Amino acid sequence: MSVITITRNNFREEAIHSNKPVLLDFWAPWCGPCRMVSPIVDEIASERGDIKVGKINVDEQPELAGQFGIMSIPTLVLMKNGRIVDQMTGARPKQQILAML
Repeated sequence: MSVITITRNNFREEAIHSNKPVLLDFWAPWCGPCRMVSPIVDEIASERGDIKVGKINVDEQPELAGQFGIMSIPTLVLMKNGRIVDQMTGARPKQQILAML
């Protein structure tokens, strides 16, 4: 499955009402650690058909970043059944991200 760009317009449908767990990557293009995590998140999306992976650009979607209380990026949020079940901030290795799933 490919990564979905999440905006405030599709957030409810793609994240809240998803029938799969959703891994959200809060990022920005100017963020060095985000550029380190991004290929890992892309790889997980292509390998794991049992989850949905979405990316939220905090510069373009400040409302969503505020709704989640995002203070640092990258932040990865795992949602199940419309609720946050786990969250981690900072560049992490793939194994740590997979362990969160």
